[in-house]
Amino acid sequence: MKLSANLSLLFDDQPLLERIVAAAAAGFDGVEIQFPYEVPAIRLKEALERAGMPLVLINFPGGDFVQGGPGLAAVPERQADFDAALQQALTYAAMVRPLFVNVLPGRLADGVERQQALATLVDNLRRAAQAFQTLGIGVLSEAINPLDMPGFLINTPAQLQALLQAVDHPNFQAQYDLYHMARQGLELREGIERLRGRIGHVQFADHPGRGAPGTGEVDFGAVLAALRDSGYGGWLGAEYRPVGGDTRASLGWMPAWRDFS
Repeated sequence: MKLSANLSLLFDDQPLLERIVAAAAAGFDGVEIQFPYEVPAIRLKEALERAGMPLVLINFPGGDFVQGGPGLAAVPERQADFDAALQQALTYAAMVRPLFVNVLPGRLADGVERQQALATLVDNLRRAAQAFQTLGIGVLSEAINPLDMPGFLINTPAQLQALLQAVDHPNFQAQYDLYHMARQGLELREGIERLRGRIGHVQFADHPGRGAPGTGEVDFGAVLAALRDSGYGGWLGAEYRPVGGDTRASLGWMPAWRDFS
């Protein structure tokens, strides 16, 4: 298993492109960025190449999701917006070549029945999985806790498993976020077992607090062992908020994780 730095949260005392170099110097194997689209794709591509760092993950354009809206993927009335975002993401990804694109399910929109939203989401995820397959880029989706994000459509491993089954596409996998599961009091190893063989990417932060490993109560040794035993050999994305904002001072967990992997 390799370690990627989520540059939307880590090294944020520097401009985004400089964070790539900082992550490499700190010992990360790759980087991920939530929404990189304000940076021209050619500039991001060149920065990655200069640092010798792979881009592991980007998020699909979210529409108004970051501002608290429902987003694009599960809103029937926003189909044209989703289609435009798909073309934007395909063009951007063709240049920067992430391993994965994460399509957030988003929040349940006002006036939309849950089953209608899920049907729209399934159709959009299937189309995205097919479109990105032509580029050799995997498509993911994740469950997010409803305490931090009320109204989010997919919350639990069981719901994520049902989504995987409904989409039923070989280029679609789960993104398993350890923090979002721990935030709900869910047993992390049970989720890993439920999603065995269908996890494409893992993100982590401790709980409570969403800090670095060791600042909370998550037994990461047991979780890493469960991932290994499940056959997972992919990336582990550090998506936490460093205490005091100092990423470099927060990296004391890395040697033990290196020894484990």
